[in-house]
Amino acid sequence: MPNESATIVQRYEPEKYRRRSIRLNNYDYSQAGVYFVTICTYNRECLFGEIANSQMELSPIGAIAYQCWCEIPKHFNPVQLDEFIVMPNHIHGIIVITENRRGEVTSPSGMDGVTNEGTGTVPLRKPMGGTGTVPLRKPTLGQIVAYYKYQTTKMINRLGNTPGNPVWQRNYYEHVVRNEDDLGKIREYIVNNPLKWEWDEENPENIKQRGLLQHAQ
Repeated sequence: MPNESATIVQRYEPEKYRRRSIRLNNYDYSQAGVYFVTICTYNRECLFGEIANSQMELSPIGAIAYQCWCEIPKHFNPVQLDEFIVMPNHIHGIIVITENRRGEVTSPSGMDGVTNEGTGTVPLRKPMGGTGTVPLRKPTLGQIVAYYKYQTTKMINRLGNTPGNPVWQRNYYEHVVRNEDDLGKIREYIVNNPLKWEWDEENPENIKQRGLLQHAQ
């Protein structure tokens, strides 16, 4: 079971891909780009394991979150993964959407659609027979994250025999990576995340302390 930050051997290399200029207003999150994503568990509950000796030790649920993240490129082509890590109650990861897409996503049997936060439902069509490759026009970053949440929730609820229990917060944090210097800093932040867990803003102890301070003011 993995217990360290996950480095994909074949990292994203910016010079190999042409990226359009970044537009913060009305930004098209289906366009080619590099995106830093943070997704938190419901109520910041530490489902995925614990930090021991400055390393992440995954629980069985954490192993599912890790596995499903690794499998994102199998469902969205072409999407690449760069540095990522599963923390006790959140995941940090770099997702790369390249220009050379075929616009396809592989849909599991019986899945007719995945909720896309903020825009409705991803337009998946269940093929005859229930399996196969399903056409999807220009998947957005939100659709990729929604698909990941769907898969992990399904597998985690199956593991615990608790269907319907929430696993993830409704929203997620994203940052458009602007250049190689920005990319390098984010990679370093991800790798060092377990070392700084004691001061992490997502650490439940720190959330509790912030709440006490706010209450006192």
